[in-house]
Amino acid sequence: MTLLEEARIQLVKIAEEQKWDQDEKISIVSARDLTPEEAIGKPDRDDYPLLTGKEVLMEAKFRDGVGQAFTDQAGRFEGTLGDVLNLPLDTNFRRAVFVATLNAILRSLGQIEATVHCKDKEPALCAQQLPAFIQEKYGRPKIAFVGLQPALIEALHNAGFELKVTDKNPDNIGQIRCGVRIEDADLNAENARWADIVLTTGSVLVNDSYRELHQGKPVIYYGTTAAGLAKLFNFTRYCVCSR
Repeated sequence: MTLLEEARIQLVKIAEEQKWDQDEKISIVSARDLTPEEAIGKPDRDDYPLLTGKEVLMEAKFRDGVGQAFTDQAGRFEGTLGDVLNLPLDTNFRRAVFVATLNAILRSLGQIEATVHCKDKEPALCAQQLPAFIQEKYGRPKIAFVGLQPALIEALHNAGFELKVTDKNPDNIGQIRCGVRIEDADLNAENARWADIVLTTGSVLVNDSYRELHQGKPVIYYGTTAAGLAKLFNFTRYCVCSR
């Protein structure tokens, strides 16, 4: 059973405990991919994946809760809560709809916070705080970093941390970005064994590549995508400037 299938069982239980009618209009959820400006505003650099068109941010709304999830498969979805609970989790798009909706539901229940991506100057502020966060919790570890999040990588590199960075985008592989050579995501498992900790985008939960990162080392998920799953499965998450 996958992590998302386990999460679905828990979400069904939550819906039953709340006595939600899965077909009622109040249970309507909607998901859509946001424009880059909607998702991240106007940050101080132009190399974020959201701005280069390689990823989109899926947004779901449930009652007064808003949840988001990164995905490389854009699309739109609208249906009832029951539709989401029965959605096949067989594509990145459908998994992103489910994860974004999970985040929206748990946010509406007040069980999680920080489910909406930070904007404008906030990504840079988030990055500035990351080295201290890592050092306080883990000392000076070797870090396997998954996903090209340039501000975070640059902050860690400038702070002198030893990094190996991977990404799925072929345009980045083999290139020097933020002072670090970007390796192929096929090396994720090898890098996770080399490292003392893994710092990864929550996108791996949507594209179903998270398993190879769990090599008995601490795994920290950064960003809004992992909000709900971090709550359900007690994952460590770093996301200090999101809303």
